[in-house]
Amino acid sequence: MPTRPPTRCAHPGCPVLVPKGRCDEHKPAPWAGRDDKAARYGISSGRWRTLKRRVTERDNGCCYRCGIEQPDQADDPDGEHGHQLDHIVPIFEGGAVEDLDNLGLICEPCHLVKSKAEAARANANRARRKAR
Repeated sequence: MPTRPPTRCAHPGCPVLVPKGRCDEHKPAPWAGRDDKAARYGISSGRWRTLKRRVTERDNGCCYRCGIEQPDQADDPDGEHGHQLDHIVPIFEGGAVEDLDNLGLICEPCHLVKSKAEAARANANRARRKAR
């Protein structure tokens, strides 16, 4: 299978050869510049936990997209695989931050699919605005 030859790092002045993009030293940190929920939404982590508890009780611990139940405490003692609290209509599309009607529990696989779709829409909107 043919491969393309290595190129110089995309960072200006860096002579390191890489297969694509930037060298390890100049790769941007993932999630850099992303603030915590308090800075993003203007609510504290305690308020977020309270909202999650209320939505969990309302939805009986089920994902609002696929209906799968949240794992039991015995099956997931550290809570790593529990459902996440999600804005049904994203904030950037006009969704309310603390409105219980705009919040729902979502499982990891559904959240990944939904987040990718939201990112694609946001990028398309950004490109459309830039083209104006």
